Amino acid sequence: MGTDINGLHHVGIVVRDMAAAIETYRRLGFTVAPPAYPTLPAAPGAPALPVGAANTHIYLRRNFVELVTVVRDGQPVPGEAKLIPINVPDDKLPGLLAAVRGAAANLTACLDRFQGMHILIFDSPDIDRAAARLDTAGVAHGGVHAIQRPIETAKGTRMVPARYLEISDDEAGAPPGRLPEGRLGVAEKAAAVEEQQPEHANGAIDLIGCTLCVPDGALPDVKRRYETYLGRTAHHDGSTATFDLDDATITLVAASVLPDLLPHERPPALPAFVGYTVAVHDIAQTEHHLRTADVPHIKPGAGEIVVPASGALGATIAFRPAAD
Repeated sequence: MGTDINGLHHVGIVVRDMAAAIETYRRLGFTVAPPAYPTLPAAPGAPALPVGAANTHIYLRRNFVELVTVVRDGQPVPGEAKLIPINVPDDKLPGLLAAVRGAAANLTACLDRFQGMHILIFDSPDIDRAAARLDTAGVAHGGVHAIQRPIETAKGTRMVPARYLEISDDEAGAPPGRLPEGRLGVAEKAAAVEEQQPEHANGAIDLIGCTLCVPDGALPDVKRRYETYLGRTAHHDGSTATFDLDDATITLVAASVLPDLLPHERPPALPAFVGYTVAVHDIAQTEHHLRTADVPHIKPGAGEIVVPASGALGATIAFRPAAD
């Protein structure tokens, strides 16, 4: 459609125990990369130790699912973890430690609400144009940041440049980089690299949808807010509103009708990202894997399988056949 936001870059599940989370996602049929734990010294000359947040990615064809946890003193690091030293001049160390700890504090606030999906990052072909549009619309954000992120290639882990921005709440005193529903942002589509595309036992291909549940009376305001973020108009149908991106959908649903969309689900807090949708090669393959692995699941409609939040770290996963 030629807009500056056209898809999903990734969703993030904030978890308490990284090793247990990886085990759960592997049982769900996903191929999960070993987690990355950044390390920094607490002071110049001190030994480098894991700090801030650790994460791993479930790589899909065009996007990914992130599992992320807060690194706590004394918490064991999974044996398969990759320690990623961050090299920084001594005079820059205090500032970087403060930033890392601030990011960890944001994740801790998420976990204080519930374990589950707290991160939604949109994909953009031109993040500078997206930032300019958000500025014109009066949307608060922290500006475009350039970072390096690790990816898995046929030749091993490689650091590639990435650019992103985080949308902020415009309420006075609101924490930077956080909205009532969690962390929302935009990342620029990276240049093509020879990134590994692992096969998943459940047949997963792409991340194609996300569902945000809001209090009944808040739906009109949240819909207007997301229309501003996305530069698109939602299709409003009673107690739901849906945004069609080029290759994904964002669904806003009022709490009272959430069980109609996701049977038996009750979010632990509102507003909340309650689940995401994955396209698969063959839904029969998906069902076979889930049944063989003894993963609880339901079939709310023809051609769709849903793993409830209770079996997927607090966020439902809907599996749906890929479009032709």
